[in-house]
Amino acid sequence: MADETKTLWREFRKSRDRALRDRLILTYAPLVKFVAGRLGSGLPAHVDEGDLVSYGLLGLIGAIERYDPDRDVKFETYAIARIKGAIIDELRAMDWVPRSVRARARDIERAIGALEAKLHRAPTDEEIADRLGITTDELDENLTDISRSSIAALDELWTVSSGSGDQVSLIDTIEDTSGPQPAQALDQTELREALGEAIARLPEREKLVITLYYYEELTLREIGEVLGVTESRVSQLHTKAILRLKARLAGTAAAHAGAGD
Repeated sequence: MADETKTLWREFRKSRDRALRDRLILTYAPLVKFVAGRLGSGLPAHVDEGDLVSYGLLGLIGAIERYDPDRDVKFETYAIARIKGAIIDELRAMDWVPRSVRARARDIERAIGALEAKLHRAPTDEEIADRLGITTDELDENLTDISRSSIAALDELWTVSSGSGDQVSLIDTIEDTSGPQPAQALDQTELREALGEAIARLPEREKLVITLYYYEELTLREIGEVLGVTESRVSQLHTKAILRLKARLAGTAAAHAGAGD
């Protein structure tokens, strides 16, 4: 952190002066643009990136006002979490994901979970399609529709924008209020361990997509160039990987809850 920014933080923490807060907002505004662009790349065309920036700014303001440097967490890390949370909270409030897409995502996730429990391995596309009573082409079409609605990753954590300061995990990019809630059954350490194990067990191409997208921060188009496939195919692989991870985490959470009874 630059000396000027450190001084700004020190003065703001002492005085809580609005003008100093506004200077901090300008300093960290590029974080909002980065997060909005990252999330916006997977959203339907009618979702305006400018709106995402507006929602994210509210998260940044909340982060600046609530940041505690004594917690030994970099402000950028804390702010990105809150910015994401603010954007996703607003998108969910808008209920922009069609119900039919949510239903298909749940059906595929549950089919994967049931097959994995039965087969003790990652099911193939053919097995998933057969379980659902559809063709593999129809499965691909469903994955494409779902990919256009997915907005974030399973392994991202952010602070909820309600101001409680609690950490929550993004297990459902498409909310299923009737399904199991892994975040409530697993604490953060267990969740991270379970997620790491689940990623390690993904089919190789899906694991590579997750690694390149979330850890190397390549775009879907760049990943397509690495794999020698189209961007839309990468999007399908990404969506399928997320649904596999959701199914596994839900299964882990259910087992954890059962063990605690």
